Amino acid sequence: MNTPAHLLIGAALFGRNGQKSVVWAAFAGALLPDLSLYLLAGTALYVVGIPPYIVFNELYFSDTWQTIFAIDNSFVIWGLLFGIACWRRTPWAIALTGAALLHLCFDFPLHHDDGRAHFWPFTNWVFESPISYWDRDHGAMWFAPLGAFCACVAAISMWRRRLGWAMTGIVAILLGAELWVVSQWMFFFTDS
Repeated sequence: MNTPAHLLIGAALFGRNGQKSVVWAAFAGALLPDLSLYLLAGTALYVVGIPPYIVFNELYFSDTWQTIFAIDNSFVIWGLLFGIACWRRTPWAIALTGAALLHLCFDFPLHHDDGRAHFWPFTNWVFESPISYWDRDHGAMWFAPLGAFCACVAAISMWRRRLGWAMTGIVAILLGAELWVVSQWMFFFTDS
């Protein structure tokens, strides 16, 4: 699932109490499992100037990057943090950790050959799903539109809460980003 969809769905489900601080925490939690990828790839591509094929075909699969991804995509770590947040009854922490866990729940079945070690530190095993949210050889033509549909439902849910102009604008930008990415995959990156 694309990051904008994760943010919209996470905020819609875990920011339901209407407090803006809780909604922001849900946005942050939904982003955190992908943040290291953006930081690592962005630095490699735009600061160091490494070509994209090396970044995404070599560095992405390197032991160092995979270890970082295992830590911030661990059901074990996020589950423990979610349990602590629930025990403490802290709404913003529940939203943050719950949205991160939801992110992992969507990612786990939707990554074919680019998944993460979701059960770190107990194991480095990576589930290779038969389906993918982005790889058309593994069902993305069905799952990408489904993710976009869920993002649309989440955006409508957020707008109905009337959280102010700033939040409305952010939701619109995220939805636009999600629809743009999916349209690129569906219409421009087709087989010749």
